[in-house]
Amino acid sequence: MALIMAFCTLIFNVLCLPLHLIKALGMYEIYKRVFPICLYRCSIIYNNKMHDKKKELFRSLPEFNRHGKQLTILEIGCGTGTNFQFYPPGCKVICTDPNPHFKKYLKSSMEGNDHITFDRFLVASGEDMGAIESESVDVVVCTLVLCSVNNIPKTLQETRRMLRPGGGLFFMEHVVGEPSTWTYFFQHVLQPPWYYFGDGCEIVRDTWKPLEAAGFSDLKLKHVEAPLLFLIKPHIIGYAVK
Repeated sequence: MALIMAFCTLIFNVLCLPLHLIKALGMYEIYKRVFPICLYRCSIIYNNKMHDKKKELFRSLPEFNRHGKQLTILEIGCGTGTNFQFYPPGCKVICTDPNPHFKKYLKSSMEGNDHITFDRFLVASGEDMGAIESESVDVVVCTLVLCSVNNIPKTLQETRRMLRPGGGLFFMEHVVGEPSTWTYFFQHVLQPPWYYFGDGCEIVRDTWKPLEAAGFSDLKLKHVEAPLLFLIKPHIIGYAVK
């Protein structure tokens, strides 16, 4: 099965040669203007299907409030702001995303979620959040982001730097399936085109491993099967405490 998977993956890599060339020539940046429109529509579907799981995940956010002060949340890869509805009233939200074209969608999401306070939007990658002071936020939120960062360990290192002692990282990520399953097979075969149409998304990552090795004092992580397309059914959900 491994040989068949490798052969099929090679075929899809060959079929993606025009996309490889477009990226090499720097023309892929055009798609980054279109991607927010696609993600906006997909995010509505995702939120509808994952509403209960998100609600359960973010229920414990108020527990990370510092001595009754305003809860400060930093969201990495905020996208269109689909998590805002799950944040507790009165919290302050700092938004970051490497794609500046999400900003107009964030404005719309903020207007529809006036129970939270919008602090600022920063164009930044998860690996380089130097504009955020160390130990300055109570919570970092990261949903469907670790699949597309260039370096997961470095992103988690930055997360720990920004979190105050006792702060929490909340995550919800799709991950690679169990070996010897058809999900695992097709994840690897379809990874080449998925990468481009998903703006750098990788569906073959075992994201739970770098989370376990990141040095958090406590990690609450569970594997679940999401009610989604089979390629992204395997998910991990939970939070880590600095």
